Amino acid sequence: MAHSATPVIRSSRAASVLRMLQVASVLSVLNLAWQFVTAGGLLAGGAPESLHAAGAIALHVVTGIVALAAIAWFRPFGGPLWPAVVAVLVFAASFVQAAYGARDSLAIHVPGAMVLTVGAVWITAWSFAQGRN
Repeated sequence: MAHSATPVIRSSRAASVLRMLQVASVLSVLNLAWQFVTAGGLLAGGAPESLHAAGAIALHVVTGIVALAAIAWFRPFGGPLWPAVVAVLVFAASFVQAAYGARDSLAIHVPGAMVLTVGAVWITAWSFAQGRN
C-alpha cells in the first residue's frame, strides 16, 4: 500500500513544480509587457523612470523563480536540460539589461529586451506544452 502512494506524491510534486514554472513564466511575460509600456512612456517623456526601475526588479525576481522551477523540473523529474539553461540565461540577461539601462546605451538595451522576450515566451510556451503530456 505504501508503494502505491509514492507515484501519487511524485506526480503531485511534479504538478506543483510545473504549475510554479507556468505561473512564474506568465508573470515574466506580463512583466516584460509592463517594461515595454513604461519604456515607451520614458521615451515619450510621460512615464516616471521609477516605474520602469520597479519593473526591472520584479523581472529579476520572476525570472529567478522561473530559473529555479525549470531546474527543479529538470533534476528530480527527469525533464530536459535546455529549458533550465534558457531560464538561467534569461535570468542572467535581466541583470545585463539593468546594467545597460541608461539612455546612452539603448543600442544594447533595446535588442537585449527582444532577446529576453524571446527567451521568456519560449519558456512559457514550453511549460504549457508540458501540461498536455
